[in-house]
Amino acid sequence: MIILRIEHKIANYSGWKKAFDNDPINRKQAGVKRYRIIRPVEDDAFVIIDLEFDHLEQAQAAKAALENIFPKIEGSIIFGVQLKVLHVIEEVEI
Repeated sequence: MIILRIEHKIANYSGWKKAFDNDPINRKQAGVKRYRIIRPVEDDAFVIIDLEFDHLEQAQAAKAALENIFPKIEGSIIFGVQLKVLHVIEEVEI
């Protein structure tokens, strides 16, 4: 499994969530199988999004699409974006 991890500060959650739900990269068509939105307990002005893919090429294409979108909203909705493509080596349910 491949994960595209997106991390950034947000101006406010409801405005950010509305933009996220507009789905500017068409996650399903891009190959996203599942996503997770995570917020640190101590910082509600920060989000981490994990987009899961079956194939590396899909994650890289989604990353490139987001790199074209994020500069347009940097400084208003989001701040300090970091993108990482991760390969899940092991996942164990206990």
